[in-house]
Amino acid sequence: MKLNKQDILKALESITVPGEGQNMVESGAVKNVITFGDEVIVDITIKNPSLQAKKRTEVDILKIIHEQVYEKAKITVNVKVEAPAKPKANVIKGNPIPGIQNIVAVASGKGGVGKSTVTANLAVTLAKMGFKVGVLDADIYGPSIPIMFDVEAEKPLAVNIGGKSKMKPIENYGVKVLSIGFFTQPNQAVVWRGPMAAKALNQMIFDAHWGELDFLLLDLPPGTGDIHLSIMQSLPITGAVVVSTPQNVALADAKKGVAMFQQESINVPVLGIIENMAYFTPDELPDNKYYIFGKEGAKNLSEDLEVPFLGELPLVQSIREAGDVGRPAALQTATALEQAFEKLTQNVVQEVVRRNDDLPPTEAIKITTMAGCSAVKK
Repeated sequence: MKLNKQDILKALESITVPGEGQNMVESGAVKNVITFGDEVIVDITIKNPSLQAKKRTEVDILKIIHEQVYEKAKITVNVKVEAPAKPKANVIKGNPIPGIQNIVAVASGKGGVGKSTVTANLAVTLAKMGFKVGVLDADIYGPSIPIMFDVEAEKPLAVNIGGKSKMKPIENYGVKVLSIGFFTQPNQAVVWRGPMAAKALNQMIFDAHWGELDFLLLDLPPGTGDIHLSIMQSLPITGAVVVSTPQNVALADAKKGVAMFQQESINVPVLGIIENMAYFTPDELPDNKYYIFGKEGAKNLSEDLEVPFLGELPLVQSIREAGDVGRPAALQTATALEQAFEKLTQNVVQEVVRRNDDLPPTEAIKITTMAGCSAVKK
């Protein structure tokens, strides 16, 4: 008996692929039907990879053709499994802020490693290089940026922008600053749960008139918690810088900080690791280096994690003193500290440029102002 292809297709319309609602023909699962006399070849693709689904599909096809077309038909069923594409992880997205080109998060796995000090000195060094810079103090529970910029007694004013009332950041040393510290008393503890803190941060981010900025630095709180996730949900962060001391305890937490940014659902590029308090050199023995917290721990960690090492900063009393009086040490001229912060900042900018160059133009905003940065390609 000579079998007809249309009869075969009509029979297959009465059965479904296991786990799918439509019949085999309507769903497009049947890719081809070939007939030679009383022989039939059916090519079918299913999405269920289980052996049971493949066997059930084959048995159903044999049975329906034998019942509805020809009981002695010689049937070959070629079942191919085409598993559905693995869905992408839910990547945390953020809304861009008009006028802000690059947002760099400064983080640490633990407190006390000098993250805020590094942020303040990075900011003033960027400003000295000719960049337009802002700092958002995202450490809700321990805001220290107002002290380091000598503006702790200031209060942001409201300005009218496009018919909307916006906060005007406080400015000093060429850096625009916003912090929860401007809205609390010096002896007042901020006792807020996560959602309240996140709401306050969003107001400082989106209800502020930052204007045109080349860099907005985010001084994040220690750890890997709710504030960090809220920030990364709110903003498209260009990259993250992780600060650590060489001490093993700090390095263990710094590793977690890097891992947080590298999670598939977060996917924030880590620009590199900074080693703070790398060594101590007393004034009376300028050629001596004492590795109080260990030697090159953060440098070795960056190699292990395959992220850039951005540089090291010494343990110097004047850095602490300068932060306490509200004049970051990087503002000192013709000193070894100024050179150290300049080199560190150049490395950060270079990594931002490299990161932006490696992304499609539609996904990255290029830095256009490179004044004072010798590390940037001309």
